[in-house]
Amino acid sequence: MAIKITDECINCGACEPECPNNAIYEGGAEWRFSDGTSLTGMITTPKGSNVDADQENEPVDMDVYFIVTDKCTECVGFHEEPQCAAVCPVDCCIPDEDHVESEGDLLKKKDFMHL
Repeated sequence: MAIKITDECINCGACEPECPNNAIYEGGAEWRFSDGTSLTGMITTPKGSNVDADQENEPVDMDVYFIVTDKCTECVGFHEEPQCAAVCPVDCCIPDEDHVESEGDLLKKKDFMHL
């Protein structure tokens, strides 16, 4: 499953550089699938959406750091545990129960983003 950042976030930024998928952004920041991945141009996401990987997308949150669910692999294939949660000083990086994925699905997502 993906990880989410709760409203308890203190905007310290410790999580952002730890994400191997560049799925974490500062509140109010636009994001791209191509950021920190090997994706470029028109792509079909694992969920079947056709998108331009280089297109800017609206921020998920305007006030606190956020995690782009479609880019989060819970660090599967990189680390033993989600690195954002490991470094968060206020424990606001938690499993997102609305986006449950199997380990196999997370590995496929990782492979999709990092050719």
